[in-house]
Amino acid sequence: MIAVVSNQNQVLPLSVVTSPPTPGSIVSCRNRQWVVLPAEQEEVIRLRPLSGSEEQVCGIYTILGEKIEPATFPHPQGTHLRNHEAGRLLLDAARLSLRSGAGPFRCLGRLSVRPRPYQLVPLLMALKQEVIRLLISDDVGIGKTIETALIARELLDRGEIRRIGVLCPPQLCDQWQRELKQKFNIDAVVIRSGTVAKLERELPSSDHHIFSYYRHIIVSLDYAKSERRRASFLTHCPDLVIVDEVHTAANGKEGKTQQRHQLVSKLAENPKQHLILLTATPHSGIEASFLSILGFLNPDFSHLQLDALSEQQRIDLAQHFIQRRRADVQNWMDEETPFPKREALEYPYQLSKEYRDLLDDVYDFARGLVQSVDDSLTHAQKRGRYWSALAIIRCVMSSPAAAIATLSRQVKKDADTKELTSELSEELGVNYDHLASPYVCDATEEEKSVDIVPTAVVEEGTKAYQDWEKRKLRAFVKVAEQLTGKKDKKLQQTIKLVKELLEEGYNPILWCRYIATANYYAQALQEVLEKQRNSQVRIIAITGELSEDEREIRLDELKSYSQRVLVATDCLSEGINLQEHFNACCHVDLPFNPNRLEQREGRIDRYGQANPDVKCILLYGQDNPVDGAILQVLLRKAVTIHRSLGITVPLPMDSTTVQEAVFQSLFEHSDTVTARQLSLFEDLQEDASLKEVHHHWDKAVEREKQNRTRFAQRSIKPEEVQQELTEADEILGNEKDVERFVKNACDQLGTSLIKKKQGYELKTIPPCLQPIIGNQPRKIAFTTPVSEGVEYVGRNHPLVEGLARYLFEEALEGQDPIASRCGVTVTDAVTKPTIILSLRLRYLLGGKNTQPLLAEECLVRGFTGTPNAPQWLSQADTLNLLDNTVPTGDLDYEDKQRWIEKVLNRLEDLMPSLEAIAKERAKNLLTSHRRVRKFTKEGTFRKVEPQLPMDVLGLYILLPE
Repeated sequence: MIAVVSNQNQVLPLSVVTSPPTPGSIVSCRNRQWVVLPAEQEEVIRLRPLSGSEEQVCGIYTILGEKIEPATFPHPQGTHLRNHEAGRLLLDAARLSLRSGAGPFRCLGRLSVRPRPYQLVPLLMALKQEVIRLLISDDVGIGKTIETALIARELLDRGEIRRIGVLCPPQLCDQWQRELKQKFNIDAVVIRSGTVAKLERELPSSDHHIFSYYRHIIVSLDYAKSERRRASFLTHCPDLVIVDEVHTAANGKEGKTQQRHQLVSKLAENPKQHLILLTATPHSGIEASFLSILGFLNPDFSHLQLDALSEQQRIDLAQHFIQRRRADVQNWMDEETPFPKREALEYPYQLSKEYRDLLDDVYDFARGLVQSVDDSLTHAQKRGRYWSALAIIRCVMSSPAAAIATLSRQVKKDADTKELTSELSEELGVNYDHLASPYVCDATEEEKSVDIVPTAVVEEGTKAYQDWEKRKLRAFVKVAEQLTGKKDKKLQQTIKLVKELLEEGYNPILWCRYIATANYYAQALQEVLEKQRNSQVRIIAITGELSEDEREIRLDELKSYSQRVLVATDCLSEGINLQEHFNACCHVDLPFNPNRLEQREGRIDRYGQANPDVKCILLYGQDNPVDGAILQVLLRKAVTIHRSLGITVPLPMDSTTVQEAVFQSLFEHSDTVTARQLSLFEDLQEDASLKEVHHHWDKAVEREKQNRTRFAQRSIKPEEVQQELTEADEILGNEKDVERFVKNACDQLGTSLIKKKQGYELKTIPPCLQPIIGNQPRKIAFTTPVSEGVEYVGRNHPLVEGLARYLFEEALEGQDPIASRCGVTVTDAVTKPTIILSLRLRYLLGGKNTQPLLAEECLVRGFTGTPNAPQWLSQADTLNLLDNTVPTGDLDYEDKQRWIEKVLNRLEDLMPSLEAIAKERAKNLLTSHRRVRKFTKEGTFRKVEPQLPMDVLGLYILLPE
């Protein structure tokens, strides 16, 4: 067996060669044979063991003496014979060990995920551009992260970029880091406020910057956009920058949005900067915002008249903009992608008499604050009373805990609250609305959701309150303190609903507006459910009061339970992937913004959800006027649009303005009793301002229908993807090849897989794999999505890597190997002796502006006749023989050895034919690479040179009876 020499970052010192060997050649050094790999540094020779993996790559300095000699791959020996099945096993082991595949998609050899065919479309679009500028706006849950990381991995493997950077909201940093590492083998560091100090301590003492020292970085957009960091990031930013949730960087009216827009605009000004933009909602309905995003791709796009695009403009835009619904990709290229079906439900409840009395009093009080405004008050004071009125209503509606936390003077203020109070107290005029609205409304344009209770908003408003109004607030607190538990019918209905979902096998998320409400619900559910079920179910709250690391720890803890309930605020509602562990959600607090509704539900309703259906439940108070208005005017319409179009159409105007319009309409009604009547909601539909909202929304729906046709992805055809994917599968293997290999290998090692309803069970781990993956039984599957508790096994999974490495090394070095390099089979599948060669070939790929790249592939070729005049079979015909031949007879072992030796002695006669095969393959590969990059001038591979002689991995003979 061959031991690990070093990891890929280690350099072996004090070595020298007089003439550095060519990448792709085989050399002998330190009593071992190696493949030479391309190196970034001229003074280093990178070597990979002949049968090893990239984890065993090491480097040798060329400055001092060490003997490196040319070598060749050892021919098979006729000492350990099996049949053709051993040849198939060896071929699979060698092929699944390849990482630098020779096909036009170099990245596919390094992935731990199998992309769906439609996810390759953005990659092809990117490869057809000199400088990549893409806006990927596929619907929620289609897989924009995978599509983008594919592009990043491909450019890295082609040597066209060295560094990547991701700009994203802070709560998504860890998810990006995890996805890049686990699925794409890209190690990136997270740079945000909580990680900077540690990363800076790890910098060398010389002059290094945090944005330039680490090769791949994931940076909080909130961190990078600030005035004191923006210039530094722009100076040191990586070759490729990915901007996630780019709609938050559209050109907005307020300061925070403006800073994000300035950062991305400056990035886009660099003509050589590769830039990929991601959002599920590029067109919020406000055309100027959409055009500002398109302007990042090309300044000319910011001036387009979208309703009157010329054919040429449409073609130009289609090269940079991709937007698809689930319906567009669900059965693309005859491959079905199993998206879940969303079941939208409504669960009503009625307030207890005591709670309804409190809400009535609060409602009347708030209406009075808004309607009876003294003209002597300043504009800021008037707005202060208005926002405090909304804050009081929303918190009392949310929960007694939120009401108490908001209205009680004894509540300890956190840093955010103090900062807000300080800002508000400066009476910033129009800016007051911008500062206060995130604490009350549900603006999705903000980078971070605000889930702390709006104590500061209420306190600022109370500066203009009269004494009797302040006494009212104190009275509300005392009443709220008596309404927890049984008198809180909303809580009781939620407990009942959660019990039903758990009984039906669902693991739900409960969405709350405020931290206080989330903690209140989590505690109540813990007291009821965890005790009743003997801790079989776990309930945990995750809110904005926790750091990103703390959220990860709590979420991991929750995932370890078979039954679980997550109580969360909107700190998790945008971009976080929760589909693997949750399959239902309930809106405990109705979002006042339909865009937020989609964000929440999109956490579970996405690709990768193993459940065929997900439940999304709106919990609302039948006698709560605000719930009724929000439900009737906004949310039901949003649900109807989603059912009709299969996508969400965002509100076509500022969401805070719309939410204010609903409240203003409610406040205009004379009393609370009228507000609770059904006729009110009919009146709301006729309200002039709300009628205008629906008018614009209906127009946005029609425009979206047109846009889906106008911006439909036409630049890449399915047959293009099919051709490239077929070639890649032939070189690297597909999911079926992985499944066949693992099953055959485990069978040969005496640890067979047991077929289950969901995948397979591997009860006993082969001894050769236990140092790698342990000895615990596991359930595995070879296709996605997988059910919970089932592990997806792709070509780069440690199970596959370990089996392939063990069998390949054993074949080269071991005694009586399972995957023998030689075999003889007597069969009626052939009418004359047929020799099958298992081959491995290395190429050097050369481009105009790139260093030579090493590419590898495994071939299998059969022939009849004599070695000096072979009649060759195609790859497909040879594989068909390997897969379908059945032994129908046998020979003595000595006879088999004589047959093998006869062919081995004449391998040299085959070399001219094998060289011709290698050159023909190189020619075909060059055509494939040029086909993918046919529209680009730079980076195109100009030559594909086979490194001869090719490796003869195995020799197998099929003899007629």
